[in-house]
Amino acid sequence: MQWRAAAAGGLAAVLLAACAPQPRVPEPPAPPPPAPPVSAAPVPVPAPIVAAPAVSPFTLEGYKKRVAGRIAVHNPDANDSPLPPMLKSIVVLEITIDRLGNPIEIAVYRSNGFRHLETRALESVVRAAPFELPAPGVLQGGGSVTFLETFLFRGDDSFQIRSLVSAPAARG
Repeated sequence: MQWRAAAAGGLAAVLLAACAPQPRVPEPPAPPPPAPPVSAAPVPVPAPIVAAPAVSPFTLEGYKKRVAGRIAVHNPDANDSPLPPMLKSIVVLEITIDRLGNPIEIAVYRSNGFRHLETRALESVVRAAPFELPAPGVLQGGGSVTFLETFLFRGDDSFQIRSLVSAPAARG
């Protein structure tokens, strides 16, 4: 019985010692921040990017531009330099996207017969999916949106997407 009382007393002493304030060890001072590099030449500032006028994503045209932008970003064959006077091929796809942004149907609507370029256009849409969710006002009866998109192929088989081509160049 005495050993229990002694053990309890010892345990109480250990607990009290653990709760007592501990001496504080000072933290080492933080090193000074590095000095900025000295340069003789001024740092070039990139020219501001002039964006095309924004089209609301809540319209069909706005949604179509966002889909086209995603396709262009996800495909190395997309090209954004000025269009040449003569194109190799024009492929028009009919694209249907569900309310979750998934393409549920992609079909060649019009082409001039270059099958490998038709395939490249179809695969570029699939590669870029899923797309941004269409706004409720863009969705059509069945909870999806359908639109045509035109792929403009150059002689080197790279392409531009019509929705991303500026209006004056597109008419030429």
